[in-house]
Amino acid sequence: MSQQSQFALMTQRRFAPFFWTQFLGAFNDNVFKTALLTILTFDALSWTTLDVGLLNQLIPGLFILPFVLFSATSGQFADKFEKAGLARKVKLLEIAIMSIAAFGWMTHNLWVLVAAVAGMGIHSTLFGPVKYAYLPQHLKTDELVGGNGLIEMGTFVGILIGEILGAMLVVHQPWGIQLVAFGAIAIAVLGYLTSLKIPVSPAPEPELKINWNPVSETIRNISFSKQNRPVFLSLLGNSWFWFYGAIVLAQFPLYAKNYLHGDHSVFVLLLTVFSFGIGAGSLLCEKLSGHKVEIGLVPFGAIGLSLFGLDLYFSSVSYTNTLTVGALDFVRQTGSLRILADIVLLGIFGGLYIVPLFALIQTRCDPKHLSRTIAGMNILNALFMVVASLAASAMLLKGFTIPQIFMATAILNALVAVYIFSLVPEFLMRFIAWLLIHTVYKVRTVNADSLPAEGAGVMVCNHVSYMDAIVIVACSPRPIRFVMDHRIFKIPFLSWVFRTAKAIPIAPAKEDPWLMEKAYVDIAQALHEGELVCIFPEGKLTATGELNEFKGGVMKILERTPVPVYPMALRGLWGSFFSRDKTNPFERAFRRGPFSKLELIVGDVMLPTEVTPEVLQKEVKSLRGDWR
Repeated sequence: MSQQSQFALMTQRRFAPFFWTQFLGAFNDNVFKTALLTILTFDALSWTTLDVGLLNQLIPGLFILPFVLFSATSGQFADKFEKAGLARKVKLLEIAIMSIAAFGWMTHNLWVLVAAVAGMGIHSTLFGPVKYAYLPQHLKTDELVGGNGLIEMGTFVGILIGEILGAMLVVHQPWGIQLVAFGAIAIAVLGYLTSLKIPVSPAPEPELKINWNPVSETIRNISFSKQNRPVFLSLLGNSWFWFYGAIVLAQFPLYAKNYLHGDHSVFVLLLTVFSFGIGAGSLLCEKLSGHKVEIGLVPFGAIGLSLFGLDLYFSSVSYTNTLTVGALDFVRQTGSLRILADIVLLGIFGGLYIVPLFALIQTRCDPKHLSRTIAGMNILNALFMVVASLAASAMLLKGFTIPQIFMATAILNALVAVYIFSLVPEFLMRFIAWLLIHTVYKVRTVNADSLPAEGAGVMVCNHVSYMDAIVIVACSPRPIRFVMDHRIFKIPFLSWVFRTAKAIPIAPAKEDPWLMEKAYVDIAQALHEGELVCIFPEGKLTATGELNEFKGGVMKILERTPVPVYPMALRGLWGSFFSRDKTNPFERAFRRGPFSKLELIVGDVMLPTEVTPEVLQKEVKSLRGDWR
């Protein structure tokens, strides 16, 4: 698999123009919105007699409203029409909206500006499904995590810079209004120019008939997504992240003012470190995932969100400063660095949580329905954010302090994570596998790109230790159905793990002929559904480090379902605590050091007609070599 850095994508036409187009869109949204909110807060009398607090709630709501109303339609557009052309049309719409907004700025017409806010919400709604459905068309599977990481980083950096620049420009005297009005048009024009370089992205379903009823289309999209449980729960997990983030970020202004006793610069500092954390976490995903879609990072991210959300409560209540301070003086206060560390770590673990979810949706969703699935997710995101606002308001009415809201949200996040991971145990299984090979073991794969990205296949490997399946799972971007001895399958507690991993127990015919036949039926069904099945043809762990005789079970599998066979060999596990090496295992394990170096070698694919137990054993032995 390609191991180039994700930053190499920034030099390539298939990614860079699209990245800058979406970055400039997020940037412009927030320059405009923040400038409007700032001028209403500090110079309201020259613009309106309405209550400023009401307007501060109305304007963000108007931006989100189009996501609820028009996401279903925008998802259909992205599936029906070529995406590069659609992106350019959306950018032209942005230029028109910013031109209307410029008229509102220059005439001090608040309602024209409010209409432009709703227009930019429509712009973002139309671009959202294009944004995430574009990537799988132009990036390889092993580039998706890195590409998504860059997109998430760019989005949050664009939001942050836009908020800071919008707040600074609009109060600049005497040209603040003009700078915002014509600067937003210039940014929109620049976004259109970058969109001209986006390569052609063919429509996955050009014959699609548009359903203009947003309610029925939304219900249909969500119902379709429910058929793929991991994808649907990933949509919910994504929306939950926006719920969590909406609650936390909404508290920052009053938190900075009333609890940290800071001025506006302290609020900006909190936003900056959080955005930096999101960007850093998003970029870390590629390295931590090993250039594959590693959903094991999702539980890791969820743990961090709860852990550092709780610590933000404790660090907040222990903060003692009562004098009004700016950003620099705040950093000098006792306890401030712990608060900033909690916030940046919330961002980092948020990035580790969200990026793999996007990649999973992109790789496991039906390509013809991906844009509509993303559109459905955008609707869920908007609804979750509305619920987050109501939940935060309810907690405040109940007398919760802002640090207590942080704590309650962190606890609620832990409960939601446990619920989701219990419904789709694959997340937890991948996390255990990921954790193992990043602590106890260090695994190198050889020729792993020969494993199929899709379609059925039988993986055949030597059986060295009790950890073989975990290591193989950690190295594979796809779920694997393992065939295992029924006695191991029944071990207490581990039985739950094996069941959730959909392992297939098998027994010798002389012990349980019914179970053996059921195993072959289950294997045939899994292969018929396009899954990968892994077997250990030795039938037992090696007690000497050498290969045992390969049994004939693989031939029975191929007789029923002739599929490609992928020979593999594990090297480096022999002599570990988890193997059956009885010759001084403690000494051997100690000599290996705390981080055992392992290799998973994948051989060339074999046709089912080429396979015999003897040929497979010879091939696996050749792959293993002398290193056991």
